[in-house]
Order: sequence, then structure tokens, then C-alpha cells
Amino acid sequence: MHQRIRETDNTFSGRYGTRHGKPAMIETVFRSENPPAPDQSARLLETASQPLAPTLVRGDHEDDLRTTLRVLDLGPTQVYSMTSPSLQSHHVSTLIQHFAPETYCLALSRRGAKQITQFGRQTTAGPREMVFYDNSHPFHGQITADGTGSFAGIVLQIPKAALPLPDGRLASLTSTRLSAHDGVGALLRHHLEELLRHASSYTAADATRLSAITVDLFTAVCAHHLDVAALPLETHQQILRRRIHTFIEHNLGDPTLCAETVAAAHQISVRRLYQLFQDQEHGLTVAAWIRQQRLERCRHDLADPALSPHPIHVIAARWGFASNAHFSRIFRTAYGVSPADYRSSRGRPPAHP
Repeated sequence: MHQRIRETDNTFSGRYGTRHGKPAMIETVFRSENPPAPDQSARLLETASQPLAPTLVRGDHEDDLRTTLRVLDLGPTQVYSMTSPSLQSHHVSTLIQHFAPETYCLALSRRGAKQITQFGRQTTAGPREMVFYDNSHPFHGQITADGTGSFAGIVLQIPKAALPLPDGRLASLTSTRLSAHDGVGALLRHHLEELLRHASSYTAADATRLSAITVDLFTAVCAHHLDVAALPLETHQQILRRRIHTFIEHNLGDPTLCAETVAAAHQISVRRLYQLFQDQEHGLTVAAWIRQQRLERCRHDLADPALSPHPIHVIAARWGFASNAHFSRIFRTAYGVSPADYRSSRGRPPAHP
């Protein structure tokens, strides 16, 4: 039975659950929703931030730093999601002497702004912008809440040894603002957001594969800004696969979506597209993968009580199924139950006698 990660007030907790009989990817959550005792908020947050980087934390209202920090452990890489009020953090030399991770970090702002000062350079990343910094050297960080009174962001931490780029070249990117609005930056942003959104569905085995994809996308962003042309072949393939997956996910509602349109959009041959899918672990063809993604979106919508007023054929059409009879047939084949019965048992509250 799948176990969701327990979230507790003013603590840092997490454990492995199971999914389909397999160990689930670990997710650790620090949550401080209720104001702790005076002068305890900063100390709790400093404790929670230890896996990322030991820091001294200061805020405008240190007795009430209501913060949520989620950590997805992908093995060699970690993804952190944070919401908090405005605060400052100091990663200083005395702390590095005891804990000096040889890692790089890429911080993505989703709401509010994050400022990093390192090596005499200072930059601020607003919404859908990223800032790059080195965890093994001192830095000063400052996050600023938006009009809602809250900051939200994601931090990706990757070991230096995992990156196929010269450390000297990467150093030039520190305290540099990088765009996540379009191109490979947007691809990485979308990937990180999806990782966090579906964290509970991944197994421990998935974590290794997801880590490799994350490193490749991170490398592509760095290479783009460093104008480095030579990247490992596997990195290029992973990036291309992710672009193709993202394109398909954004166009599932188009009933004409097929291998030919996907290949044309990425300026590759259909044969090359088939080869990319054949090399993946799931081994599905392009058409089968598109069908699977459409079915999963339909299944999700049918289980959503908020969408119960929408007829089944409308939901099916929304995700690219032009024929309701065809949709009902393949849905039953995939899940062993008709769409109507699935909605009745999963999507609507039980009837009261």
C-alpha cells in the first residue's frame, strides 16, 4: 500500500513508502505552519536547510518565519521546493569548513525574487528566472516575497563530478541570472515542476533515471549559456527525448497528433523518432506512448469530482479522442472497467441511502 510522506509542523521528516510493492522515492518535508516559540523559527529553518547548505537565516519577523521546504532525493541530485516570507541566508566560511558539498545549485524563482551574491557578483532572479551558484564557497542569499507576502521557488542541487563540463568554465556562471521563459531553460523549469507535482507516484528505481534526465537538462542549460557545443551523445539524446515528451504533453488534445507531426516539429525523421522511443526503458512506440498519456489524463479527469458535470465524451475529446466508442473500448482494455463505472466508483462521492 502506498504511503504518503507525513508532513508535520515545525519538523523535518520523511521516509520511504511503497508503490505497487516497490520502494517509493523519498520525499522529506519541513513544515512550519504554526508560529513556534520566540526565536525558534530561524533555528528550525537553519536545521531544515542542512541537506542543501548550512546557513544562518535571518528575517524581518524572525519569530514567525512560516516556511515549507520539500526535498526530493534523486540519489546524486536533489530538488528542493520552498515557500516562505522574505528572509536572508548566509553560507559562510566557518560553516563550509564543517560541511562543504562539492555541488552546484540552480535556484528557480516562481513567486517573488531571489538574490545571490557570490565572488563579488550580485544578481536577482524574478519569476521564471534562475540564478546559478556554487555551494562549496561562501554566498549571501536573499529572497523577497511578492504582493501575497510569500516567496516560492525551486532549487536544484547537483554534484560537480556529475557534470560533463569544465569546472573552470562553470565558475563563470556563478551569480548569473538565466532565463527559464523559453528554450532549454523553460524545458528544465517544466521538468522540475513536473517532478514536484508527481513526486508521490515515483519509485526509488525511477529516481535514478530521473536524476540522469535532470543532470542532462541542467548540463544543457549551462552549455547553452557558455556556448559549449560539444556535449556527450547521451546528453543530446536525453534532451531531445525530453523535448519530444514535453511537445506531446502540450499537444495531447490535438486528435491529429502522430509520429509524423512530432518528427516534423523537431526536424528529425520518423525513423529517428522511432529509434529514440525504442531506446527507452518503457519500450512503447510513439503511438502507444501518446495513447497512454491521453488515457492517464482522461482517468485523472474522470476521478475529479469537480469535473463530474462534464460528459465523458467531452473529457475524451479534450484529450484527443475523436470517437467516444473507441475511447470507451481502449479505456476498458487498459483499466479493466468502463469510463462510466470508473467515474462512478472513483470520481463521485458515494451515494447516501
